[in-house]
Amino acid sequence: MNNKKNLRRQFLKDSVRASGLMIMAPLIDKVTCKASAPKPKEIITAPNRIKFAVIDIDHPHIYGMTDAIKRGGGELVAMYAKNTELIPAFNKAFPEAKPVKSEKEILEDPSIHLVLSSGIPDERAPLGIRVMQHGKDYLTDKPGIITLEQLAAVKKVQKETKRIYSIMYSERFENKGTEKASQLVKAGAIGKVIQTINLAPHRINNNIGKTGLAVRPPWFWDKKRYGGILTDIGSHQFDQYLHFTGSTEAQVLMSQVGNVHHPDKPLFEDFGDVMLSGNGGAGYIRVDWFTPDGLNTWGDGRLTIMGTDGYIEVRKNTDIVSGNKGGNHLYLVDKKEMLHLDCNNEVLPFGPLFVDDVLNRTETAMTQAHCFLATELALKAQKSAKVMTVKK
Repeated sequence: MNNKKNLRRQFLKDSVRASGLMIMAPLIDKVTCKASAPKPKEIITAPNRIKFAVIDIDHPHIYGMTDAIKRGGGELVAMYAKNTELIPAFNKAFPEAKPVKSEKEILEDPSIHLVLSSGIPDERAPLGIRVMQHGKDYLTDKPGIITLEQLAAVKKVQKETKRIYSIMYSERFENKGTEKASQLVKAGAIGKVIQTINLAPHRINNNIGKTGLAVRPPWFWDKKRYGGILTDIGSHQFDQYLHFTGSTEAQVLMSQVGNVHHPDKPLFEDFGDVMLSGNGGAGYIRVDWFTPDGLNTWGDGRLTIMGTDGYIEVRKNTDIVSGNKGGNHLYLVDKKEMLHLDCNNEVLPFGPLFVDDVLNRTETAMTQAHCFLATELALKAQKSAKVMTVKK
């Protein structure tokens, strides 16, 4: 193992020298590499703490969402999907989910506490309203709301019913490197956070994972259905900006979107970026659909958190520079050292905390105000975005 590390470091040194950046070569040996936790472990929760069901599974994020709630002690009892082509793959992964013939069967079952959904984006908010009106809590895939009008309606019903309307911002909740960054920032490892930078490239190819379908569905290409690139994949980044800066108020300073490389899909957006200012710090977000086929994952997602006493960079899915395989890599530079943490042994607390919130009517996984503000910023950025044009 040590020999492999030495060879890797020598390769990086040679690469740096070859690039002419001789000044950086001495830094490589000064980076301390270690695991952020000694061994993998999970939060132990009692089984079957709540019963939950799934309605509509149009995006494969539903698999991770379901796993998270099961880790929290949720018992999956039923599922319904309008798109019946998707049912076999889901039932193979979760055979305990009893297929039912209608949404109504789930909504009117008093034993079910929580409903999960990754339906077509423009249908998620209306479903969430029906779920809350039936006395149940709701966890939806992002984007959980695609217009400001939907947001107003959701907030009204949530206030009336006191049910939970939550959105699974999985790039924070389901990424172990980002979870470790949360712990470090909370502990004051880099001082007061000044700015976050989120880079979130995605791959546009037609492989959509576990769903069993081979191509992107028509709604994927239609802005009226998915809400636009800032509303959609950008929603993750607004969540992280608020979380790491601690902002409870923020405004969009600049936003732009564009379709620069897909003229055959006129209702699609493949690029967007945003500048933010809030009462906790500044933020920059870039999202796109330009991950090249040569990358070993769907996107080289990166989060940089700059503080008064240091900075953190999370390489969420891959690290093409270090040679370390897989994702969940965290780099920390403070007043004492340069540190690389392999965060793959970290525990993901969202599932257990969310189930706690369903049972105890608390807000430990994410506050309702935070959930809505992240979405509101995304919607406002999308609505005010200038259209980007690139010369051919």
